[in-house]
Amino acid sequence: MVETLQGASAALDYIRTRMEKARRRFGAPPEAVELVAVSKTFAAEAVEPFLVAGQRVFGENRVQEAKDKWPALRERYPDIALHLIGPLQTNKAREAVALFDVIETLDRDKLAGVLAAEMARLDKRLPCFVQVNIGGEAQKAGIAIGEAVDFVRRCREEHGLEIVGLMCIPPDGQPAGPYFALLAELAEAAGVEKLSMGMSGDFETAIAMGATHVRVGSALFGRR
Repeated sequence: MVETLQGASAALDYIRTRMEKARRRFGAPPEAVELVAVSKTFAAEAVEPFLVAGQRVFGENRVQEAKDKWPALRERYPDIALHLIGPLQTNKAREAVALFDVIETLDRDKLAGVLAAEMARLDKRLPCFVQVNIGGEAQKAGIAIGEAVDFVRRCREEHGLEIVGLMCIPPDGQPAGPYFALLAELAEAAGVEKLSMGMSGDFETAIAMGATHVRVGSALFGRR
């Protein structure tokens, strides 16, 4: 686990250098790819060196964990951008809207309606990504591939949500590239510009396929 400012700075520099090399090599469309540092399961003490080193965008899987960890950190670092990257239950939507800055895991109509209502109640409009079950896996969350484009339309037109992109998690043990390419095709068809795809083991491939956000955890923080 990275626990020092020197270690955090070195880890960030290493990942950012690899990101930039991938962008330059593959000519990825975005001029900059956003690094979402996945801090799930790591305590505030492990996260703070990365904040001191300048990282400001973080991803958390669980609302309760984020609620316990981030309010105190926000007091010291008010420019944090916190992404929810784990499945969201409708009964946690109110807390999620209050706590997070971006929702990356919108995947069903009921959740869209609840999020829209909570955003209106709090007068807070959060950008959202639609999570696509890109591998058609029964155990994973996400809207089905064939429903994704129409779901984006409904989220915008019926619920008034700000849908900025698509997000996916490819199947384990398979080459990620074809799944990332498919997500990029869906994004174009749906009229969204951002792609949250790629993690510690495949973010360079994701950048080659047009990722605008990569979610990197273990390559920064170490093993969980």
